[in-house]
Amino acid sequence: MFTGIVECTTKVYQLNRDQKNLCIIFMNPFSNEIKINQSICHNGICFTIINFNEKTYSVIASEETFLRTNLNFLKIKDEVNLERGLMMFERLNGHIVQGHVDTTAQIIQIENRNGSWLFFLDLKKELNHTVVEKGSIAINGISLTVVTCNQYIFSVSIIPYTYHKTNLHLLKVGDVVNVEFDILGKYISKSNLK
Repeated sequence: MFTGIVECTTKVYQLNRDQKNLCIIFMNPFSNEIKINQSICHNGICFTIINFNEKTYSVIASEETFLRTNLNFLKIKDEVNLERGLMMFERLNGHIVQGHVDTTAQIIQIENRNGSWLFFLDLKKELNHTVVEKGSIAINGISLTVVTCNQYIFSVSIIPYTYHKTNLHLLKVGDVVNVEFDILGKYISKSNLK
C-alpha cells in the first residue's frame, strides 16, 4: 500500500529478458534500508525486491504487468519514481495507491502555467465513472488531483516541487505514463453496476 507521495527517483541499470518476464535492475538509492520481499512502487508499479546490494536491486515484471503498463518503453538509464510501502501510524498525505496499474495514457499537451504545469492525457478509452474532476488519480505513481475530464481526456496540475522531485520534468508530449484510478472510485463504480 502506498500514498502516491514519491520519495525519490532512480535509474534503470540493467534489463534482462527471461521468457515472458523481465528482470529489471535499478540503482539502489536506499542502501541497506531495503530487504528482499519488500514492495516498492516504481512509476506506479508495485514490484517485490528479489535481490539487492548497496549499489543495485532487482525486481521481476510478469506478462500481466507488461499488458497494463508502459514497461515496453523502459530503457537503461531511464529515471523512475520510487515510493516505499506505507508505514502504519503515519499521516496519509496523498491517497490510497495500490501500485496496481490499471492502464496507460499518452501525454497530448503540456502547458506551462507560469509556476506550475498542466498535463493533458488521453486514455484512448472511455474514462467511465472512475475519473471525476477534483478526484484522485496516480500518474507514474504520483498522487495527483484531476483538474478536468471528459470522455477520453483528463488533465492534472503539477506544482514545481512535484515537477522537479519526480520524473515529470523529463516527460514530453507523446510519452506514455502509467495510470492507477482511485481504488475508492473503482469500488463505488462497481457497486453502481449491480
